[in-house]
Amino acid sequence: MKIAKTLSILGIAVAGITLASCRAGGENQGLEFAPQMYHSVAYEPLTQITDSETKGEIISNREDGKGEYFNSNINNPHNMNMREPVANTVPRTKNGYLPYRYKAFEIEEAGTTLKNPIELNDEVLTEGKRLYQLYCTPCHGTGGQGDGKVGAIIGGVANLTGGAYITLSEGHIYHVITKGKGRMGAHGSQITPENRWKIVHYVKQELQGGQNADNAATTAEVVEEVEADQEVTQVETPAN
Repeated sequence: MKIAKTLSILGIAVAGITLASCRAGGENQGLEFAPQMYHSVAYEPLTQITDSETKGEIISNREDGKGEYFNSNINNPHNMNMREPVANTVPRTKNGYLPYRYKAFEIEEAGTTLKNPIELNDEVLTEGKRLYQLYCTPCHGTGGQGDGKVGAIIGGVANLTGGAYITLSEGHIYHVITKGKGRMGAHGSQITPENRWKIVHYVKQELQGGQNADNAATTAEVVEEVEADQEVTQVETPAN
């Protein structure tokens, strides 16, 4: 019994020492199963590494015998891993929009050419109001008079409800949201094209009374509904 007990204690001690020796720490990162799963090598989009003999140690167990750093894709031409678009084609978004090609200084051309592709209805106007409150209220204020809390500090914020601003075209407003103008920064990277057009609808229909708008309200109830909901001033805080 004593011998069995001693052997049991000895076995436990050996097992403990063995497990402790496998523990990662310091320079020892421990044992790894399937290291390629932990340390996969990302493809470079514009280059391919085709020389497996000089580009790092061959530590891979690939069936073709290539090394870990061999990332050549024989299906792509010009030694590129990134697939090129079909010749003479232009990428579009999932909504069918073309890339925005106007430069920041081409505001007059954009204002004349661009037309709002989003049909105005109750749902769009409500969403436009929510987006306006989310992205525009801090500077332009709930009523669009340039009296937001941020606007009061930085100054020079446009009053969208008066002066020449109410005669601006929808394309002009869309371009300014996209590329920025004056003290207003560009929001093209923060707001999707569709949501920008919805904000434009809200600004033209609600804040500017539909003046110089491309798409008039489909029914009088749309405007009446927004006016009835004008007292709701709670806004969401945009992520910076």
